[in-house]
Amino acid sequence: MRGIAYLYAFEGMADWEYGFLAAELNSGRYFKERGARLEIRAVAPSTAPIRTMGGLRVLPDCAIAEMLPEDCALLVLPGGDGWLDPVHGPVIVKARGFLSLGIPVAAICGATVALAAAGILDDRAHTSNDLGYLKATCAAYKGESLYRNEAAVMDRGLITATGVAPLEFAQLVLGSLGLFSAKTLEAWHGLYRDHEPRYFFDLMNSIQA
Repeated sequence: MRGIAYLYAFEGMADWEYGFLAAELNSGRYFKERGARLEIRAVAPSTAPIRTMGGLRVLPDCAIAEMLPEDCALLVLPGGDGWLDPVHGPVIVKARGFLSLGIPVAAICGATVALAAAGILDDRAHTSNDLGYLKATCAAYKGESLYRNEAAVMDRGLITATGVAPLEFAQLVLGSLGLFSAKTLEAWHGLYRDHEPRYFFDLMNSIQA
């Protein structure tokens, strides 16, 4: 896979929710195509620095208006507070457009609330932090019948996840993009899920096969 993985950066973004995914996309250390990597760029409403929830200073690589579909391999929308603020409207518009072009969008935690408010979850299977919360915060939300009480869900290029499942979020994104072999992905997920040394050896063997 070629292209850019855009990570949406904003004030108060939840550092841990994209950590597993960003590290593997950028390093490419377990990709089945050896030596490959997927460039990550931070995109934001402007190129002014932002502070994450953990207090880290992030300098965006580009503004939303500069993010072009022909360059985009993936758009990642991390969680955080304030996702119903109008400041996030432009990236939600981009997400809708990317999905219509077959470009995958991955949203976790609070980002799913903004997608619900925009009607993007009304016709796709999805998950979030809680169905009741979605219904309470998004008056226009009509996707209840497609809500899945699962850690992470994928439907037609849209991946959604609850905020307490960053590992499953990363697993589903990596699997959907075909970047890891099936054996590598299973061992990688097992290692971080169960903390069992045997998965480390399975992981190393899978990338040497």
